[in-house]
Amino acid sequence: MPYRQPALDLSPPVSDEVRKTTCYMCACRCGINVHMKDGKLAYIEGNRDHPVNRGVLCAKGSSGIMQVTAPSRLRAPLKRVGPRGSGEFEEISWEEALQTATSWLKPLRETAPEKLAFFTGRDQSQSFTSWWAQSYGTPNYAAHGGFCSVNMAAGGIYTIGGAFWEFGQPDWDHTKLFLLFGVAEDHDSNPIKMGIGKIKTRGAKVIGINPIRSGYNAVADDWYGVTPGSDGLLILSLIHELLKAGKVDLDYLAQFTNAGCLVNATEGSEKGLLLRDSAGELLVIDRVTGEPAAYDKAGVRPDLGASWNGHRTVFQHMAEKYLSPYYAPEAVAERTGITAARIKGLAAEIARVAFEEAIELRQPWTDFRGERHEVMVGRPVSMHSMRGISAHSNGFQTARALHLLQVLIGSVETPGGFRFKPPYPKPATAHPVPHCKVTPGAPLDGPHLGYPQGPEHLALKEDGTPARIDKAFSWEAPLSAHGLMHMVISNAHAGVPYRIDTLLLYMANMAWNSTMNTRQVIEMLTDKGEGGEYVIPRIIYSDAYSSEMVAYADLILPDTTYLERHDCISLLDRPICEADAAADAIRWPVIEPDRNVRGFQSVMLDLGARLGLPGMVGEDGAAKYKDYADYIVRHERRPGVGPLAGFRGNGEDVGRGAPNPEQLQRYIDNGGFFATHVPEEGLYYKPWNRAYQDWAVTIGLYDKPLPYLFSVYSEPMRRFQLAAEGHGDRQPPDHLRDQIKSAMDPLPAWYPPFGDAGAGEYPIHALTQRPMAMYHSWGTQNAWLRQIHGRNPLYLPEAIWREHGFAEGDWAKVTSPHGSITVPVALMAGLNSKTIWTWNAIGKRKGAWALEPDAPEATKGFLLNHLIHELLPPKGDGLRWANSDPVTGQAAWFDLRVKIERVPPQEQTSPDFPVIKSPVPKAPKNRLWGGEK
Repeated sequence: MPYRQPALDLSPPVSDEVRKTTCYMCACRCGINVHMKDGKLAYIEGNRDHPVNRGVLCAKGSSGIMQVTAPSRLRAPLKRVGPRGSGEFEEISWEEALQTATSWLKPLRETAPEKLAFFTGRDQSQSFTSWWAQSYGTPNYAAHGGFCSVNMAAGGIYTIGGAFWEFGQPDWDHTKLFLLFGVAEDHDSNPIKMGIGKIKTRGAKVIGINPIRSGYNAVADDWYGVTPGSDGLLILSLIHELLKAGKVDLDYLAQFTNAGCLVNATEGSEKGLLLRDSAGELLVIDRVTGEPAAYDKAGVRPDLGASWNGHRTVFQHMAEKYLSPYYAPEAVAERTGITAARIKGLAAEIARVAFEEAIELRQPWTDFRGERHEVMVGRPVSMHSMRGISAHSNGFQTARALHLLQVLIGSVETPGGFRFKPPYPKPATAHPVPHCKVTPGAPLDGPHLGYPQGPEHLALKEDGTPARIDKAFSWEAPLSAHGLMHMVISNAHAGVPYRIDTLLLYMANMAWNSTMNTRQVIEMLTDKGEGGEYVIPRIIYSDAYSSEMVAYADLILPDTTYLERHDCISLLDRPICEADAAADAIRWPVIEPDRNVRGFQSVMLDLGARLGLPGMVGEDGAAKYKDYADYIVRHERRPGVGPLAGFRGNGEDVGRGAPNPEQLQRYIDNGGFFATHVPEEGLYYKPWNRAYQDWAVTIGLYDKPLPYLFSVYSEPMRRFQLAAEGHGDRQPPDHLRDQIKSAMDPLPAWYPPFGDAGAGEYPIHALTQRPMAMYHSWGTQNAWLRQIHGRNPLYLPEAIWREHGFAEGDWAKVTSPHGSITVPVALMAGLNSKTIWTWNAIGKRKGAWALEPDAPEATKGFLLNHLIHELLPPKGDGLRWANSDPVTGQAAWFDLRVKIERVPPQEQTSPDFPVIKSPVPKAPKNRLWGGEK
């Protein structure tokens, strides 16, 4: 009789219930299945039905359990009882906390609303928080983008009406050549990994252009280790080669961009602007008639080479600029660190794929001029970029240059190229302009943030001084579309442009890794005036965890973790759309908090009702919304358009429709998301495609069709140049005129990063980037992820390693014009020869995040932030210039220049700050599922 094998269950159930929601461990917003066992979290996996990740989940998403059970979670509202920075708090009730906040904020609103500065970190609910701040009436609101990637967003929107990542994606199904520039590995990681896997399976080529060969660049087929800050110069050299070879899509440029528009050559206040007819339409010269015509007139064929009464086309200005020997590969090779032969080879490869491997989709479509096309022509070269090219003082123009490169070969919104995600494309003119008029006791006169079209839209007071505490939308940073969060504390401490009373921060670790000039920012937060009062009188902070910033606040409003609250990933904000579909999502409380904490958005609605803010109270003065979930369902930004697009009205309406009381349940039943697909005819050529434009109106993305031309030549930037040249009523300060003239070039340009000035003593570039397994500081406390990145060495290239005689186990002292650090080093071959780097946000301050004081993150981990200042070193002109992009004000983290020396091994990285007293209990030594030891 045969031996009977025992019956083994090789796949036992890990749960008795599955709850579907949206991940929060990075900004991908992937769909997740949360497995529950006996009412407790047991396991998190990807949702195979979700449009973003199709079931794929990274280490961050899988480790979400450890965020929800983290010992660092705040337990209850706290009131400071010791000096700032002491970590001495007492627990208070929510009623006392909200009464305290109301007592601080109500008098301000009635007398001087601008004395509240409300800034949020990576919270993904900016549509809501900006609405709250606007209702309060303060001009001082923004999110974290000013020190993250506003150059990327603004550069794209001002040029093509969208940008990379949340705004668009490569056409993974058709691309044959994929170029990555300066990518941040923690952003959009699952879709990028899935996309690279798909195209490499098809045999498409991947090329990485980044000083550091890690992550995506490590799996690239070829790598260009560009010198930091020279990305724009490399891109413009590629453009030089393409123009020189005639490898540009002239028909695309003529039909869909302003390359065929005429530039006014008449001396005076209109010089350099684009010519328009009496109806305000852009003028081109029709190739058929040889006469001026409106760009959108049916049958018009713009002539790129035309001249009219001395006025030349944008294309002629562009060709003249970029064909200059200044951009030749031989002229830029030394600066970029890429040989002329390699630059020419890359340009040739782009041209070959774009034009010799062009594709056609047999899909008819109708353009905005009414012309019917039988096919969609594709240039199968796609590109992606993120923070790496953005965090420089020339990052805005570099981002514009990268979009120009795509446009020149006709690979934006064509098969195989870069595609917009709804609600984009949306040109800069379709966005609001910033508002700053303060009226005591009343809302602000409009949205805080936006896209200025000229000096008339700057946020200035009548005397010309900045109206905002961060100086956003001033002459110092005219196009600061995301605000300047990194300047708030410094400006408030200096009282320039004025003093504030209360600083309200959410999820913004400004006392540690989310700031430049860390030590001095800590001093600013604790500094007192002659009367013994803090220079920044009151600080309210909300976070889910005991971060470094908690110790410096006066009132703590503890947030929930992401599986304990409602969230809305909205089309009004930062949706989860793909190029083929409009989509949004929710989070919902798959578990209940075991602490006395509340979701931040619900707390702000309660606080808003106590303050009587418009939109948050009814006619009787009572709270309009019971919590954030109620707001998500019932709030309408425009009639029929609310935070969520799915299941509106009777549950069948899409985009537009009356509020549906069952909407959240419908989302839960559908896996936590909603998606509606773009019509087949509208999948490509979205800015000019009637089918797409009409569909976008139908679902509420637009109120009317918004066809437009890509702005390879930027009129808003030229208007600022004209002001600097002395034209117009609003004039910049004299000391900023030359900067505005050079930085606001209407054609993408390149200039050396400001950090290069006087860098002779500091010859090395120093960078910091996020690891793929971490996301901002909240991931680096995660018990599982700490096993991947518990400490961070400083990586050195072979040339610097050999020059200074480093060996394995050595340490180095690294010095910048601002300060020095002493850290462990490691050798890395795949690195630009003039660049050193490390992972960001691994280093922690002792006592924070419920980590042991001797935790590796606090002893062997470190930050480069200690070397970076928000101001540049003195130039000797009596002024301190901002360490930021002069167009958007984005923090120039990656302009850092340093010198290095070998030192004996140390027991502790430096600087070493005193231990912070933690407001949460000490973490248990061993953490087990279902209990603690």
